[in-house]
Amino acid sequence: MPKKGKKYLEKLALIDRLKRYGLDEGLDLLEKVAYANFDESVEAAFRLGVDPRHADQMVRGTVILPYGTGKSVKVLVFAKGEKEKEAQEAGADYVGAEDLIEKIKGGWLDFDKAIATPDMMGTVSKIGRILGPRGLMPNPKVGTVTFDVGKAVKELKAGKVEFRTEKTGIVHTIIGKKSFGKEKLRENFLTLLDTLIRMKPASSKGAYLRGIALSTSMSPGVKLDPIQVRNLLK
Repeated sequence: MPKKGKKYLEKLALIDRLKRYGLDEGLDLLEKVAYANFDESVEAAFRLGVDPRHADQMVRGTVILPYGTGKSVKVLVFAKGEKEKEAQEAGADYVGAEDLIEKIKGGWLDFDKAIATPDMMGTVSKIGRILGPRGLMPNPKVGTVTFDVGKAVKELKAGKVEFRTEKTGIVHTIIGKKSFGKEKLRENFLTLLDTLIRMKPASSKGAYLRGIALSTSMSPGVKLDPIQVRNLLK
C-alpha cells in the first residue's frame, strides 16, 4: 500500500471517519481538506445497490451538469457532407471520415470525446479496438451516435458527462473544479444525483443509494449520509 504524504495525513485528521456528513457540511469540509496548489477536479462516487454483472442492473447514461466540469473537451466527429459542416459550425475540434480513421490507426488520439453519424459506424468500427478500451468509441446509448451532430457537440462542450457502474457497483465521475465554489458544486452534484435516482433499475432490490463520497484529485474522501442527501431532492 502506497505511503501517504504528510499533507494528506494532516487533512485526513480533519475528517471524522465514522461520520456521514450532510451535503453542505461535506462540501465545506472538502474545501478545508483540499491542499494541492492547482485547481483540482472535484469527484463524486456513488455506491449503488446493483449488480453490474446483470445487464438489467447496469446503470449507464449521461447528464449535462448546469455549470459544466470546468474541463476543456476536445471533440472529434466522424461525418461527411452537410453533417461535417454542421459539426464544424457547432464547434467540433476535429471533423472528418477516413482521413481521421487513418490518423488514429497511426497512433493519434489527441481528443477527449468522439461522435459519429450512424452511416459512419461501419467504417468507425474498424478502429473499435483502439477507441473502445479508451472509452472513446461512439455509442448510441450515450448520444454519441446521432445525425444531430450539432446538438451532440454543443452538449459535450457544455459539460455533458458520461457515467456507468464499475464492477463493484460504483459510479464515479467529475462534478466540477475546486474553484467553482460551494453553490455551483452543490447544484452539479444534485443534478447528477437526481439523474442516478431516476435511472434506478426495476430489478434493483433493497437500498439503492448505499454510499456517497466526495473528494478532490489529491484529497482524502469525505463520506456523505445517503438518506440526508437524497432528501434534498424532495
